[in-house]
Amino acid sequence: MLRLHIDGQTRRGCDGVSRRNALRLGGAGLLGGLSLPMLLELEAKAAGRPAKAKSCIFLMLEGGPSHIDMWDLKPEAPSEIRGPFQPISTNVPGTQIGEIMPKCAQIADKYTILRSHSHKDNAHQTGRHWVLTGYPPSFRDGQAKGVPFNELYPSIGSIVSRELGERGSVPPYVEMPNPLGPGGPGFYGTGYAPFTIETDPVQPDFEVRDLSIAEGIDDQRFQLRRRLLEGAERLGEATTGRARTMSSYYQRALELATSPEAQRAFRIQAEPDQVRERYGLTSIGQCALLARRLVEAGCRFVGIDHGSWDTHVDNFTSHEKALCPPTDQALSALLNDLDERGMLDETLVVMMGEMGRTPRINKDAGRDHWSQCQTVILAGGGIRRGAVIGASDKTASYPTTEPYGIQDLLRTVFQLMGVDANKTYYTPLGRPVPIVSGGKVIHELLS
Repeated sequence: MLRLHIDGQTRRGCDGVSRRNALRLGGAGLLGGLSLPMLLELEAKAAGRPAKAKSCIFLMLEGGPSHIDMWDLKPEAPSEIRGPFQPISTNVPGTQIGEIMPKCAQIADKYTILRSHSHKDNAHQTGRHWVLTGYPPSFRDGQAKGVPFNELYPSIGSIVSRELGERGSVPPYVEMPNPLGPGGPGFYGTGYAPFTIETDPVQPDFEVRDLSIAEGIDDQRFQLRRRLLEGAERLGEATTGRARTMSSYYQRALELATSPEAQRAFRIQAEPDQVRERYGLTSIGQCALLARRLVEAGCRFVGIDHGSWDTHVDNFTSHEKALCPPTDQALSALLNDLDERGMLDETLVVMMGEMGRTPRINKDAGRDHWSQCQTVILAGGGIRRGAVIGASDKTASYPTTEPYGIQDLLRTVFQLMGVDANKTYYTPLGRPVPIVSGGKVIHELLS
């Protein structure tokens, strides 16, 4: 059977015929029931599928959540593998997840579970760079600090920001309460860096920096400063490099400080108490709520950093008591809220870590790093509802179905958002770098 060229990939059929030769053969008549015009029509439709997602909320569970305890339990495995948690039924018949995610079990019809994600980087910083950029890093784990941006690859948020641009008064790319990981804008330059909210929205005195005019500056002085800045920029129109970059920063800060819409979007205190309580008065809960407000105001990509899931010691108490309850509440509230507001179908939600955890429990009742098999949760923005994609072996060690890698996942996200993953940019040294190198769209995920 011939496999078609879709999503930028040449795929051979079991008869070894490449797409190029298939096109040649198809020009002479029918091949497997497909004429050349039919084949080209199918390919054009695949490439031209309209974007489903206007925005993406990406929850990075920093450190690596335990897939075998949360989403892919193995109750028949030996005790040194399965751990103490039991699977529970969800509202999707036949689908079970861990008992430590009870709220998500009640809304499993709103998201899809991908159980066969796999890659080969078992380290934190380098693993996050892989997941967020699709490229191997140029640094060793723990040595990302100080690496120049032009030596790094751009992350998913910077790519979305560059390709799709602004859609409202808020920045197109926001991260909170910390950066998702090393990379950022990479060689794209600081013009595509995230607007990072360096305070936690769960704090009572939460306030976004650069969102208000300095105390003591009245409107007359503010307008005078604004005219001086505009005059200086006109005089320096030929300015390049860092000066031009700083000018763009000042202009963006000025726009935020004078935009009532932007200020309103960031003002999470305006939410009713019952809504804030629904998400949970926790860091991940309030970040999820603020993310909903931001995509509602037009933000393209919101990254939420939540840690630490690096449970080498006492994995089960950490997951049961500290990590899963706020995450379970935040994710379920976010998906319900988006759905009730009619926003879920155009808002892609992704939740994952840079890795999973080892199936075998270590001597400290912990689980160690394990990237060869992990679970990714996806919802909205063109993702199927209520599905389970892929499967792992009896110990959740390796996929038993087709393993999907980082490039596959990124290529799928970009297609849903209307970004051409094959588009190529050049590094400062002139090296061509496609947005995604390799991989294929995970069609099983798509609605």
